[in-house]
Amino acid sequence: MAWTIDEHKRRSERLRWDDLDFSSFASRPLDAAALRCLRYMHDVEYHTICYLRELLLTPAHLDPEITSFLSLWTFEEFWHGEALAAVLAAHGEAAGADRVALARRRLGARDRIRPLLIGLGGYVLAEDFVALQMSWGAINEWTTQVGYARLAQLAGHPTLGALLSRIMRQEGRHIDFYANQARRRLEAKPRAQRRTRAALARFWRPVGSGVMPGSETRWLMAYLLGGAEAKAAIRRIDRNVASLPGLSGLSLLEDALCRLDARRPGVTA
Repeated sequence: MAWTIDEHKRRSERLRWDDLDFSSFASRPLDAAALRCLRYMHDVEYHTICYLRELLLTPAHLDPEITSFLSLWTFEEFWHGEALAAVLAAHGEAAGADRVALARRRLGARDRIRPLLIGLGGYVLAEDFVALQMSWGAINEWTTQVGYARLAQLAGHPTLGALLSRIMRQEGRHIDFYANQARRRLEAKPRAQRRTRAALARFWRPVGSGVMPGSETRWLMAYLLGGAEAKAAIRRIDRNVASLPGLSGLSLLEDALCRLDARRPGVTA
């Protein structure tokens, strides 16, 4: 079924997990690596509202279909953060508002400067900047979904796996929106293709970069994207990106892993 905003509005809902057995985390807790990964994902999901602030500083706010989707997107992502907070809390970990407040304060001047840069980009590039935003969003949603799938696989915990599967289903609908918007906007304007390609090649970094400490982003990539199965998933995302108009030949994920390997010798991917 082709993505439509009416269908998305009909299916949008808060994530539910009351029926899952969170008491199982007491008898079978997650290991240290899985919890470290969850802390990262928790902080990034809660940061979605700050990404929304930046999206609305550009011509994207003029498109009612985009703003309708973004209203639902931030609602659903908030509940993803709440769900991950519940898992962390079940392990006696700090989670939710207190942890989020600390993470936001840690950003310092970057949090004030970034919206100015995004607003300037939207002013200079106009509608072409929206094509870039939609392409960037598609890439981030593709990688987020793979990240959740890998965490479920590596942790091997049935309750966590069931929860992440529910999150991934909603992320799949987010992918449909961003990819549909990116394709439509890039097809319409060769100039937008050139600008989007150049900006992605120069500036794109893995989800959470700029929000989380660089050491945590590098650790997360090494943890989630090691092994043959992860390599196949990475190549699949790069093929999805390359299938967008004007973006053939880009290999953003593989390039990011090459940078990781160069910085941390001995890490395999």
